[in-house]
Amino acid sequence: MAKVVYAVAPSPLGQMLVAATSRGVCAVMFGEEDTELERLLEEASPGAEREETDPRLQRLVSSLQDYLAGTSTALDLPVDVHGTPFQRTVWRALQAIPRGEVRSYAEVARAIGRPGAIRAVGRACAANPVAVLVPCHRVVRSDGGLGGYGWGVHRKRVLLELEGAPLRS
Repeated sequence: MAKVVYAVAPSPLGQMLVAATSRGVCAVMFGEEDTELERLLEEASPGAEREETDPRLQRLVSSLQDYLAGTSTALDLPVDVHGTPFQRTVWRALQAIPRGEVRSYAEVARAIGRPGAIRAVGRACAANPVAVLVPCHRVVRSDGGLGGYGWGVHRKRVLLELEGAPLRS
């Protein structure tokens, strides 16, 4: 049985849940209520043994809090995410988008050699379990509109503003 340790902490985007396995961060989630985030983690890791407030998480949580507060501009945390081969390809492409830049779903689809897979890219972004670490917030609609974001479009806007990305008015 897999073991997942997690902590819930305040952030500029609301409550933030950070969960990790022995290999790296497996979830970063945002919400208003601790219990809501814990329920989402339980749904995302069925059968896993979950342990709250492991002291080993403090460095990971602090790094994310510093980034979200704007006191750090880099995140170099190990991740342990699982997805389909297509999702992993999209997530690698997202990690290649520099801070302060955005790409459209169509641009990401072209970058991975699948120009017709625009909607599939959107679904892969929605399935991303590690918000911010795999920066799906940097993907916008072709017309420059923000599009969707699993943790709320208002959080997507805050993240893009924090990173200095150009936003459509």
